Amino acid sequence: MGGFRPGVEVSLEGPLRFLALTLCVTFGVFFLRLFQLQVLEGEALRVRSERNFVRSMRVDAPRGDILERDGEVLATTRPAFGVAVIPSELREPERTWTVLGTLLADDPEKLAERVGAPRGRSRYQPVHLATDLQFEELARVETHRYALPGVVTDVKARRDYIEGPLAAHVLGTLGQISEAELETRAFAGYRSGAIVGKSGVEALLESTLAGREGGRNVVVDVAGREMELLAEVRPVRGGTVVLSLDIDLQRAALAALQEPGPEAVPAGSVVALDVKTGDILAMVSHPSYDPNDFAAGIDPETWAGLRDDEWKPLQNRAVSGQYPPGSTYKPIVAAAALEDRVIGRKERVFCPGQFRLGRRVYRCWKRQGHGWVDVHDALKHSCDVFFYTVGLRLGVDRIARYAETFGLGRPTGAPLDERAGLVPTADWKKRRFGEPWVEGETVSAAIGQGFNLVTPLQLAVVYAALANGGRILEPRLVRSRFDSQGTLVEQPGEVVRSQLELSAPVLRAVQGGLEGVVMEPGGTGGRARVPGWRIAGKTGTAQVVSLKHTEGRGDDIPVRYRDHAWFAAIAPVDDPEIALVVLVEHGGGGGAVAAPIAGKVLSAWFDGRVPAERVAGAGGSRAVD
Repeated sequence: MGGFRPGVEVSLEGPLRFLALTLCVTFGVFFLRLFQLQVLEGEALRVRSERNFVRSMRVDAPRGDILERDGEVLATTRPAFGVAVIPSELREPERTWTVLGTLLADDPEKLAERVGAPRGRSRYQPVHLATDLQFEELARVETHRYALPGVVTDVKARRDYIEGPLAAHVLGTLGQISEAELETRAFAGYRSGAIVGKSGVEALLESTLAGREGGRNVVVDVAGREMELLAEVRPVRGGTVVLSLDIDLQRAALAALQEPGPEAVPAGSVVALDVKTGDILAMVSHPSYDPNDFAAGIDPETWAGLRDDEWKPLQNRAVSGQYPPGSTYKPIVAAAALEDRVIGRKERVFCPGQFRLGRRVYRCWKRQGHGWVDVHDALKHSCDVFFYTVGLRLGVDRIARYAETFGLGRPTGAPLDERAGLVPTADWKKRRFGEPWVEGETVSAAIGQGFNLVTPLQLAVVYAALANGGRILEPRLVRSRFDSQGTLVEQPGEVVRSQLELSAPVLRAVQGGLEGVVMEPGGTGGRARVPGWRIAGKTGTAQVVSLKHTEGRGDDIPVRYRDHAWFAAIAPVDDPEIALVVLVEHGGGGGAVAAPIAGKVLSAWFDGRVPAERVAGAGGSRAVD
């Protein structure tokens, strides 16, 4: 049997000696290591601990690219080298400002002012003194950085707008997120100081383009040099957006609007739509600005110049400029009169050059008059008296009803910051001014004057509907979106907002009159012709002030008081593809100023293509020149 046996002694002396020896050796090792760290290496480790520390850095995510319809890059992200100082790490500030001033060709006092005297946690945050250095400048700083404690260089993702001002109003701007934005759901998860889209596509598709920032924890020495990477989270690039813009047409439109003539165009807009899909092919607003100025924070001088410019370069005139449409409105009145049988297609009205209503006389733009004109001739010659007569027969409310069916008086649905324009009615005037509508105001409304207001984009939608059989299309700016992996996220289709209740004969009659404007002798829009192509269009001249302020003054009229010049076009007539609208603020006559600009843009659209009648060969019909 096992177990305890009485009378047998058990000795513990061996195990206890072993345990005591083990403890002595262990504590001896601890003591020797402590002696080494505290006495032998104490000073070196103290210096090392003071000089090496961990720095946490955010790594910005590159914003996604914005492309035009054929894949040409409009906006991308490139590396930008910068110089910053970390106030808590500065050892000799005065010397640092002097050296950096020399290296960066900047005033040392201004550098010191930019850094200031931050306190608390701000002392540990980098303050950028330069954000987009040339490689040579970066090399100079790097060469001396070992002797400048607290000075760091970095590389950040910077937005780069390849074409500068070309599509600035469409692409938009970037800026630092505001406190109000931080509190909204749309910016949940964003940090203070983040750069976000502020306008245009940059703001519209912020969630697609923004990406996700990363970060790095690194050990740095006293000179700010990175010694060891401890941890890293890589940033995720933003997704890609493909727009409907045709960049070649956009270039042609801007060049035509900016081309010096007898007098430079102070301001204006060009809009082109695909009449079958609603794609925005071109959208130009002049004067423009360079969105690159906003990419890393706009400087006060540049901002003041843009803000105080009397021609408002930051305004997108295509969607937020509201103007009387002038005679470009007449096709709507003509369509209303024909559809409601207020006048027949062959019925004529006599134009003696003026129209009397009560005690007031309303003039036609042609003082000697146009004689007897029908709808076709009235559109072709832009006869005011004809439309005064027809407008009174219709009445303002019926004109307004047709204008609204064309989409006027409300935003088009384009994904931009649009204004609604104005379609006046008798009830509207009563609400707005507390006064009844009078017939004289109908006379003005019938030729696109008075209270009428439209944007260039709205007018382009109207003419696209005249070309495509009456479909009111929602303008499409974004053709597709892709995520950061290149996977298709969205590909919007065309959107038909409504269908005009106009018969085919009425549409053909209006289109025929518009073709006469450009293609027939005596038409007011002959300067928009493109050899070989059949084009329809309408000139417009919209008064800015009453005639009594400008009559007889000619070129002495101050620019601000001169008429706006319009031209709206459809091309080609036999198979319409494009609706084009040109506006020149204070440009004068639409036929003389806006029509030639439209001709240049349409020439670019048809460049390199052969008209259908020429394709037919020698036996085909002769091209119209």
